[in-house]
Amino acid sequence: MNRTMRLNRGLLLGLGLLLAGCGNGNGGGGSAAAPQAAASPPPASPAVQKIYGSTCHSCHGVPASGAPQAGDAKAWAPRIAQGKDVVLGHVINGYKGMPPMGLCMQCSEDDFVAVTEWMSGGKLK
Repeated sequence: MNRTMRLNRGLLLGLGLLLAGCGNGNGGGGSAAAPQAAASPPPASPAVQKIYGSTCHSCHGVPASGAPQAGDAKAWAPRIAQGKDVVLGHVINGYKGMPPMGLCMQCSEDDFVAVTEWMSGGKLK
């Protein structure tokens, strides 16, 4: 196998693992029904945009991932209703299909709250 084929195979494997981390697995957050595109959330601060674009978008911006999509208030409502402590616990520790820290190892709790509130359109209390 030549170097290009090995590289392509490695890239495909990496992509598959990334998407598996987002996966529904009947617990990643999405429903079994075909996902629909969410309405675009309102503009975010540059800091929130940067975090979302570099980590969260790979799941929360891809309907096939099974994760609640940014701007889909209906999908986020039951999560937000669980309260700030539960939601932050899921983000920090990982929950079902969501990887720990949402793969944002440099993010603070305040960052997670800001991005979650922006994606959900709700306020964590």
